[in-house]
Amino acid sequence: MSVLIILSVAAVLAYILFFKKKSSQYGGLKTAPGPTPLPVIGSLHLLGKHESPFQSFTELAKEYGDIFSIKLGGAKCLVVNNLELIREVLNQNGKFFGGRPDFLRFHQLFAGDRNNSLALCDWSNLQLRRRNLARRHCGPKQHTDSYARIGSVATFESIELIQTLKNITRKTESSVNLKPLLMSTAMNMFSHYMCSVRFDEEDEEFRKIVDHFDEIFWEINQGYAVDFLPWLAPFYKKHMEKLSNWSQDIRSFILSRIVDQREMNLDVDAPEKDFLDGLLRVLHDDPTVDRNTIIFMLEDFLGGHSSVGNLVMLCLAAVARDPEVGKKVRAEIDALTKGKRAVGLTDRRQLPYTEATVLECLRYASSPIVPHVATENANVAGYGVEKGTIVFINNYELNTSTQYWSQPEKFDPTRFLERSKVRVRRKSQCDSGMESDSERTGPIDKSVEVEKEVVSVKKNVPHFLPFSIGKRTCIGQTLVTTMSFVMFANIMQEFEVAAENVEDLRQKPACVALPKDTFNLYLVPRKH
Repeated sequence: MSVLIILSVAAVLAYILFFKKKSSQYGGLKTAPGPTPLPVIGSLHLLGKHESPFQSFTELAKEYGDIFSIKLGGAKCLVVNNLELIREVLNQNGKFFGGRPDFLRFHQLFAGDRNNSLALCDWSNLQLRRRNLARRHCGPKQHTDSYARIGSVATFESIELIQTLKNITRKTESSVNLKPLLMSTAMNMFSHYMCSVRFDEEDEEFRKIVDHFDEIFWEINQGYAVDFLPWLAPFYKKHMEKLSNWSQDIRSFILSRIVDQREMNLDVDAPEKDFLDGLLRVLHDDPTVDRNTIIFMLEDFLGGHSSVGNLVMLCLAAVARDPEVGKKVRAEIDALTKGKRAVGLTDRRQLPYTEATVLECLRYASSPIVPHVATENANVAGYGVEKGTIVFINNYELNTSTQYWSQPEKFDPTRFLERSKVRVRRKSQCDSGMESDSERTGPIDKSVEVEKEVVSVKKNVPHFLPFSIGKRTCIGQTLVTTMSFVMFANIMQEFEVAAENVEDLRQKPACVALPKDTFNLYLVPRKH
């Protein structure tokens, strides 16, 4: 027995020495330092020491530096932990890191092929074409008709939500299961804006699909051993089937309740009215475009509503945790609207603290950036990176490090605000009786130029990258930030938000998603 143990230990040591020798250099360049992997599992055991693997990456960086190699299962990985390195990977060397991990779960979510997804596919000419097709509607610039339409739709759906919430709070003083209502509102914002279709909150099929999307959003924000140990797949069979079934239900709903009717009545000579119209025209005009490509694009973008619903839920949890933040948000909104109208997207510039609260929720959540994959041999910071290496961008470190933020553990919207002085013209009071109008030789100047202090949201915070950077930047970030702002602001205008137990509001680190079944909140109607 002792001989077998000695032989086993010797085999493990031989494996480790062989791996270190083999991996110490690649393409004439050294590989980045990192923990010595164990057979089969690599260094997966090191990620289990914290609630989030990104917390583990931050700890490992203290030992191995801001760039280090780590083997997870059989996958070679690289972790980058500071802004300079992140920019080197995503900006300067973006063309080498356009791939995505080949996780089994990603395939299950998109009919067996993750390349059907915009976010989870490898970079390709098709991906570039899809992004260009979507940009006008899903990433519109300010002062465009599409941007204005986002605002009008977001306000309309927020008003509908407020009415629903008022009806609920009239009937009960208990806490409210708010998340399903936020998710339904967010889905209606997206379907209304993109497809000119909205659904009744009581529509059971609609609610089921919203739940599916929410489950998938939580799923994508989690990590599983099977991602790096694919031979575990038989043990995840039921889980994979569940993912596939959710996706099939969503696809069926989008086709039967949104696409089919519009496709039958498509008028290619009429002005293009929304994103779905644009997609169907491309399908009609270009025989090289596959119909599935269009359907998956629409599904992918409609799924973006989950980001909005979850983010607003996190914002409401933040003001429930910190009532002083809530008071400042409400005071700012009241000063502008006097409680006499709904908040619109055009109000955003005049509500800097409210917008900064949404941004601080994004920072505080430290949502992970989807990992990249090296599509060819490359180097980062002088270290060799082999084709196929998974690259983790440690956004958690970027959002929680004292190198970039003062008191990063504190929730403080003012970190996104700046004060500046501008010169404005104000009406002056004319001295009466000094001279008559007939005695004036020039035009009457009834204004003077004065200096005024203005508070605004910082235009550029280089170390704040919630939507990533480079060619794979999230194309739907405008939809997420604008719709979240409008929904959150309107809820805050009409209700005070509280929780029975603040400890219940704790969220998982490095994750912008909340479980489908999460905490309730108290909503107390305000009197204007």
